[in-house]
Order: sequence, then C-alpha cells, then structure tokens
Amino acid sequence: MSLPPSATPSPIQAYLDTLHREFSGLTAGEVATYIPELAKVAPDGFGIVLATVDGQVYEVGDARHAFSIQSVSKPFVYGIALEDNGRARVEQAIGMEPTGDPFNAISLEPGTGRPLNPMINAGAIAAAALVAGTTEAARLARVLDALSAFAGRPLDIDQAIFESERDTGHRNRAIGHMLRNYGIVDGDPEPALGLYFRQCAVRVDCRDLALMAATLANGGVHPATGQRAVRSEFIEPMLSLMTTCGMYDYSGSWVYNVGLPAKSGVGGGIIAVLPGQLGIGVYSPRLDERGNSARGVAVCRRISADLGLHFLQPPRPSVATVRARYTLQSVRSKRRRTAAEGRQLDALGPQAEVFELQGDLRFATLEPVLRAVVAGAAQITVLDFKRVGHVDGGAARMLAGLASRCAALGHQLVLSRVRRGELLAGLDAMLAPQAIPVVSFQPALDAALEWCERRLLARPADRGALPVVLPLADSRLCRGLTADEVGQLQAQLHRSQHESGALIVQRGDPADAIYLLAAGEVSVIVDLPGGGHKRLSTLSAGMVFGESALIAGGQRSADVRADTAVDCWSLRAEVFERLKLEQPRLAITLLHNLLSSASETIGRLTAEVAALEG
Repeated sequence: MSLPPSATPSPIQAYLDTLHREFSGLTAGEVATYIPELAKVAPDGFGIVLATVDGQVYEVGDARHAFSIQSVSKPFVYGIALEDNGRARVEQAIGMEPTGDPFNAISLEPGTGRPLNPMINAGAIAAAALVAGTTEAARLARVLDALSAFAGRPLDIDQAIFESERDTGHRNRAIGHMLRNYGIVDGDPEPALGLYFRQCAVRVDCRDLALMAATLANGGVHPATGQRAVRSEFIEPMLSLMTTCGMYDYSGSWVYNVGLPAKSGVGGGIIAVLPGQLGIGVYSPRLDERGNSARGVAVCRRISADLGLHFLQPPRPSVATVRARYTLQSVRSKRRRTAAEGRQLDALGPQAEVFELQGDLRFATLEPVLRAVVAGAAQITVLDFKRVGHVDGGAARMLAGLASRCAALGHQLVLSRVRRGELLAGLDAMLAPQAIPVVSFQPALDAALEWCERRLLARPADRGALPVVLPLADSRLCRGLTADEVGQLQAQLHRSQHESGALIVQRGDPADAIYLLAAGEVSVIVDLPGGGHKRLSTLSAGMVFGESALIAGGQRSADVRADTAVDCWSLRAEVFERLKLEQPRLAITLLHNLLSSASETIGRLTAEVAALEG
C-alpha cells in the first residue's frame, strides 16, 4: 500500500533523519561547566537544521529546543560594530589574524594591545564596546534587534545564564580591563562587559541558528522575512573571519575538512555557511576539548562530504537547472495514439512529470528540483540528463534518496539520456534495495515518454505475435463512410504483411501510395546529419502513413520500419485519382479525414512547443 505523500519525507529530510539517528550514538565530550548554569543543561539534546537562501528549512531532532547562543553571537555583533563605525574604525580596535589559541586566550597584538580577531573573547568584548547607543539599554536593544533580524523572530535573554556568566566571568573582566589599559575600550569596561555577557545569553534554537547562517549566505537578507539584517558590504569581512578564526584552534582543520565559514559556542551550537546557497545549524551541548560541539563538528564534516559543500571546490559555470518542466498531458512521445488513448492520456497525463535538467548537479542546484518533485502530485517523475555536464557525489546521494521516497509511495523514477557508471557513477551502490525496482533508465527522452504512456495506459507493448486485425470500417480514415463506401474502398486496397524489422517505406522512394495499418506498429524514422537516427512517430492499428502520396507526390522523406509483425492496406495514388472522378463523395471524405488527422497532429505539436518554451 502506498503511503500518503505527507508521510514520506523529501530526500533531504530523509538524509537529515538518517544523519541524526547515526550521530545520536556519539556521546563523546562534556557540557561546559565553567559557567554554572551551562552545567545544568541536559547533555543529550541534539538538533540539525538546514536552511536554503530561498527559505526552505529542513529540521530534525531538538530543532526548537532553546539554549544560549554564546560565542555564536560574535560574528553578528562584529557586523553590528562594522555597521555602526565603518571598517576603518573597527580595524583600528580589532585585528583579523587567527591565533591558534583557545576562545578565552588573552591574545593581544604586541605594542598596540589590539585583540587579534573578533572571534576570541578579547575581540568580542572590543566589538561590544563599539556598538552604537547613548545608554546601556539602547546598546542592548541594538544587539537584540539585529540578532532578531538575523533569526527572523524576536529573541530575548536567558536571565539565569546572563547572571551566571556575569558572576563567574572574572577572566573576561580581566580582559576588559587590559583592553581599557591599551585604550581599545574607552573608560569603564563594565558596560561593554555587561553587553558581552548579555549577548552570549541570548536565547535561540537550532532553527534560528540555521536561518541566521542562511541570512549570511543570502547577503544579509533573511530568506523568509525579506528583512535586511546587515548591509551587504559587511558580509565579506564577517564570513572571512568566521573562516579563519571561527573555530578557534580547530579553524585550520575545519577549513581543510569541512570548508565552510563557521562559528561555534559553548552552549552547544554551531553555524556553518555556504555563501549564496545555504546555512546549517547544529545543536548538541557535549563539547570536545576545544570547546566545540562534538556532534556538531562531526555532523558538519559529514554533511559537507556527503553533499559536496566545501566552498573551495573548483567553480563550474552556473545555469538554471530546469530547462523545461511539463507533464505528459502537454507533451507526448512520438507514438501516435488512438482517440480513446489520447483522451485517457489527457486525463492521466498530470501523473507523469518531466524535468529537463541542465548544467551541473550539486546540492544547491538539485535541491529545488527535488523540492518541486516532492510538492507535486505526479506518480512518475522523469529526469532528463542530456544537458547535464556534471553530477557530484552529493547530488547522486540525493537522487538515491528520491528513489527511496518513490519506492515508499509506490511511484516511479525515470532517468533518461544518462548511462550508469558515467554521470551517475556510484548511484547503484547508493540505492536502497527497495528503491532499485522503481528506477528506470531510458536511452532517449522520447523512449522515456513512451514508457510513461504505457505505464499510464497499463497496456504493455506486444513485440511478438500479430494482433487481431482491425476492421477497415473502424479505422480513422473511414470515418463518415457508409458500409457500401467502405466496401468500395476495400476493393481498391492492396493488402500486405511485413515481419518485425522490415522496411515498409524507404527514404528516397517514389511517394506513390498511402498506407493504412490494420495490425501491428510501425515507426517513422529519419537519419541525422551526424549519424544515427531519430524517431518522428510510432503508429498503431487504424492509423495512416505516407499521406503525401495523395497530396504532393514526389519522394519519401523518411523511412517507415515495422516494430512488430504488421498487416496493412495500401491505396495507390493513381487509384485515388480515379476514385475522385468515379466516387467523389468517398474521395472527399478520405481527404477530410486525412486533413483532420493532420490538424490534430499540428495542434498537439503546437501544445508541445508551448510547453517546452514555457
């Protein structure tokens, strides 16, 4: 039995679910104890959230569990300082060099006393001192308003965390007085320290962190609210310092292994940013020896590797991923169908949807496609790869996830114009056993469309024995003829039979007869300039080919090959000319039916062009 779509997650959600289950077993590390309130935190909380720059959010686990932001606040308050003072003034007070030291190291520039960067506590206190406002309350409001804009909702302060930090922050207080000694902080450092303690105590959840990261990825504009949280010119310095300094003495290894600008906090949060694409938030309060979330580091490292997110990957040309999107209702295969089949496909066509893809497939380009598939109602999804230049390992993993979703829903996934082992190297190994039967590889898009039609019509093609011969009176060509006229026409027809694979009409032959299929199937084929051939249409019993013989004459422009054993009638052009004189009503009816059939074909082609252009 198929599950309702709402019960089956998207491939991205399913991936995060799997990741959460796997890393839930990682229990290394301890919660922070140097701040008494943090020591009370339940150690096994665990959430993962991924947010894209167009506002799509995937979350799993304790994504809505509140915790204190701690040092994850530092790049955001640094951005506030940049907005309030400009880069030149901020760079006079705070450096930009990584220290390789722990977060609470007293790393000051020799001679000037300038903190080496804003991600260590000394630099963060200096940044807090630069927040604009005439009163402490105004400066706090400035910070809360900015952090709330990044999160997309109002944030507040955990008073118990703040008081615990304030009462035990002796080392930070000493740093503040050293900064005053060097003139980095003007006057009494206590207001700056108070603001710093409060910014670290701001209450967030994992979803907030992911959206704050996505806002950075989106140039400072929140993906859901559309509100600008920071001016775009300050995103570059914020992300640059997150890249080189955001993970303290683990920053070098982080860039090497994960390759995303990031920031951690002793409350258990980590944010990671892929500029222009997405933000990641992870919450798990067990910390490693460097003060970073142990699960958070492991999860980000896996996500980056699995989805190919390292920001130093060689860039490739970017194009819109979906070149064309349509259903089988508007675009069909080249197999011509009976009127009854056409009506059936008109009704069932929306159940099969085609995405013609182009460019490179990676997480950021494929994720919107999968989102569209999940949101749609189609039971068959066709992904066409003709114009795809590259598929990375992360995209292949996502396609395997889509196949698993299709299997759970009883749907089908058709991959056209792509071979196993080439663009999709490794996909077979990623497919779950239950997903293998729902994936169909088709050598051409037209073959994929015909596969879908057969699936919807539930009429497998018979390539073997000759089917029952269709009576002449039941063919399209004879619509409107009386029984006597059908008999008169049949007396003028020549009947022939052809084996499967036989060439019935050859390109270049004289166009001297029209053919009416009584049984079997044929395909109209043209040669391509570069070699190979292309199917123009496939016809079945009751349909006509070679119509130009009765209209223009000349030479055949295409081959017609028997796909099955074929039984057909032919009407020679000279016989038709005689019918026009002797049986004008019969001849006019035949021409009318031929023109009606041609009009239907033109209408269908026009609709297909409109769908493809759209």
